[in-house]
Amino acid sequence: MIYQNLSIVDSGTIRRLIISREHKLNALDKRSLAELHHAIADSIADKSVRGVILTGAGDKAFVAGADIADFADLDTEQGRTLAREGQNKVFDLIHHASKPFIAAINGYALGGGLELAMACHIRVAVSSAKLGLPEVSLGLIPGYGGTQRLTQLVGRGRALEMILSGDMISAAEALEYGLVNHVVDPSILFSKAMDIANRIASRSSHAVNLAIQAVNAGLDPAQNGYEAEIDAFGQCFGTPDFKEGVAAFLEKRKPNF
Repeated sequence: MIYQNLSIVDSGTIRRLIISREHKLNALDKRSLAELHHAIADSIADKSVRGVILTGAGDKAFVAGADIADFADLDTEQGRTLAREGQNKVFDLIHHASKPFIAAINGYALGGGLELAMACHIRVAVSSAKLGLPEVSLGLIPGYGGTQRLTQLVGRGRALEMILSGDMISAAEALEYGLVNHVVDPSILFSKAMDIANRIASRSSHAVNLAIQAVNAGLDPAQNGYEAEIDAFGQCFGTPDFKEGVAAFLEKRKPNF
């Protein structure tokens, strides 16, 4: 696929996906979502990629929301289809990915942009970032998992305040809420994200995948998270990574996964 709104940069085993619509504050239109779906699926399937950093072009916005022109004329059923396809092809694809996705939030993360960041496993934000779900100001609610993932991350009260008011919060508030993992100076955003990604990449990819599955299972009311963890724990014992990890520990050396 030829990308128009997305740039891809590989650094060793870490891939950076850069949403490149800087003139639109990297707003998500249909083309951007289609390109993200393709690039995310390709990154998950590519065994040489051990982690993915998702960010926006420029220094103003991660993603400032969805491109309103794309859905201004939709009816009820078309709105449902828009949300369902976005969830299935992009947001849930990241959420359930077998390798870590890290959001490097380099500016505004609003609406669909914050939902994109929340779908990632880890979030790092610059100190000047602003985050929010302003959909109610358009007569809408979040449609790409925002009501669910925000509540999981910050709790019901804070999630409702953000969603119902539509107000933005600062990066410092997001850190206090538990919405982001780290807040850093803009000059070290990507080095921080790369450091996290590389540290995870040095671990067993099989164990990382199973750990993500177990954590996600605990958030799914249709699953028993404890049973998912027990099963995943057991699976680890049958892998070469387990044998290498134990051997390295006993031999007092770094494992070679």
